[in-house]
Amino acid sequence: MKQNLRLGHVAGIPVGVNWSVVVILVLIADIVAGNVLPRADAGRPASVYWAIAIPTALLFLASLLAHEGAHAAVARRRGLGVRSITLWMLGGVAQLDGEPKTARTDLAVAAAGPLTSLAIGGVLFGAAEGASTAGAPGVIVAALAWTGATNAFLAVFNLLPGAPLDGGRILRALVWMRSGERSRGDRVATIAGQVMGAALVGAGVAQLIFLSQTGGLWLMLIGWFLIWTAGAEARSRVAQEAAEGVRVRDLMVPEPECAPSWRPIGEFIASVAARSRQSAFPVTGFGGEPCGVVTLARLTRVPPARTGDRIDTVAVALPHDYLAAPEDPAAPLAGRLPLAGTVLAVVVADHRVVGMVTADDLGRLVQQSRLRSKYAPRRPAEPASGPPVRRPEDGS
Repeated sequence: MKQNLRLGHVAGIPVGVNWSVVVILVLIADIVAGNVLPRADAGRPASVYWAIAIPTALLFLASLLAHEGAHAAVARRRGLGVRSITLWMLGGVAQLDGEPKTARTDLAVAAAGPLTSLAIGGVLFGAAEGASTAGAPGVIVAALAWTGATNAFLAVFNLLPGAPLDGGRILRALVWMRSGERSRGDRVATIAGQVMGAALVGAGVAQLIFLSQTGGLWLMLIGWFLIWTAGAEARSRVAQEAAEGVRVRDLMVPEPECAPSWRPIGEFIASVAARSRQSAFPVTGFGGEPCGVVTLARLTRVPPARTGDRIDTVAVALPHDYLAAPEDPAAPLAGRLPLAGTVLAVVVADHRVVGMVTADDLGRLVQQSRLRSKYAPRRPAEPASGPPVRRPEDGS
């Protein structure tokens, strides 16, 4: 999930939001101001409802951050790195640096989020009761109670046993514990997530058609999200299995053509991009160090009036996470979102670019792995034990 706005760091972890968070904040504020608060404390001006609704929406966003922060905190305590936390329309994502090494760690990390949401819900319910006892305005009590109930619902929903929900992670960990095979846990959680998503889509369609309720659209959206994300996790798992034991040097395109950051766009297009077999180019600084990525797609969108600009004005910045060494394992690249839609890693040795790994390179590795497993020559069956069979030419 892409961070469109960086909020800062919490305990050293980059925290940001996707643009879709604006949608959910506006929606929550509208629901609270237009429905929840007027029902609980009717007769107040609309400005009062909105003055309470906006902080309520921000409080809910903070509770989502706490949910993901709990995942991150337990992951760190169990020895896993955390790259970032990103909030978006349907929740949040804590991007871990690697996968849990044991089923118990997997279970602990997965359970931390829902337990935190339940705890927040309990605290907010208690605060609502305390505010009511103290004679606080009904709008305050209703806002606290609604946010508490929403957190409790969030916890219960996340515990549904299907990927990519936390309940799917818990299911994976339990199957992993019982079978001793993480891959089996992955398969069970993925199938459960896809079945659950299909059921939600079906329920949403039925609600929309037979009950004429637009809430069915949300069920359909959530169901589609579960189906798509579970499928994406399955594809990522296949790619990680194919890349097991492979080094970056075995996967990369060696010595790719690079785009000097100071070079004019038009000159680079004419001399390199228009004839190259590459669809992406690492952008390098004066010392040869990589600083970005530019693709053919981005270059084709450059208007003629800007062809005299420098390459780095249209390049995508290269995060440190997208740098790799030739000897690094290739498996971590499988779960990475391609930079600029295609680049998984720029490979560096002695402070210069020596290779590049793209999504196409990883896809080719997966296809080759499937071919090897499907068409690999089978070993002949071992002969049955027993006395040798005597042939006529053996003699007496």
